[in-house]
Order: sequence, then C-alpha cells, then structure tokens
Amino acid sequence: VQLQASGGGLVQAGGSLRLSCAVSGRIFSVGVMAWYRQAPGKQRELVARIHSGGYTNYSDSVKGRFTISRDNAKNTVYLQMGSPKPEDTAVYYCTADLRTAWSHPERAYWGQGTLVTVSS
Repeated sequence: VQLQASGGGLVQAGGSLRLSCAVSGRIFSVGVMAWYRQAPGKQRELVARIHSGGYTNYSDSVKGRFTISRDNAKNTVYLQMGSPKPEDTAVYYCTADLRTAWSHPERAYWGQGTLVTVSS
C-alpha cells in the first residue's frame, strides 16, 4: 500500500493551493482519511479529517479556510487550502485508515509528506 501526496509548493499568502493524496495497492476498504502537518521545530498536528461518509473535522487554526474532500472511487483525499497564511508553512502528510483484506484489521498508513511554503 502506498499513499502518494502531491501539490505542495510555494504559495503567496491569500492565494490558494490544493493538495492531493492517492492511495494505491491492495485495498479492501478505506475508512478515515486525514491531513496532518509538521512545521519546523513543532510537533505534528491534525489539520483535517474526513470519514468515509463525508463527515469532516478541522483544527481551529484552519477552520473556514481549508476544505478536505475525498473521492472514494479513486481512493484519493484532497486538501483545498484557501487564504493560506505564513504560519501554515509546514510539511503536510496524508494518512488513511484502511484494511488490505476482509480478515485484516484496519490500521493507519502514512504518505511521504509534501512541503507547503506560504510567503507573506
């Protein structure tokens, strides 16, 4: 199983950026998908998560600016970053809780991370 994140880069404050993360490999089912981030010198933190039925949660720092969505047919999760701020600069990681077979327990898989830099 692989999670491939893409879409990171340099963006101006107030602009927009969309991150994508595609899950590939042997997949039986995908549960919660989420985005985390880690800024230099800080702990990794949850940005947003989305359940298989579409229910979403956001951290207070991004609520109202970022939107998480998913395409279940493509096993892909997105993070639309609206009105980014310099403090949003971080490496963004995607994660998915999934099962590789009906008899296997669900566990979390992580992508490799994509760097987002927001300039002021």
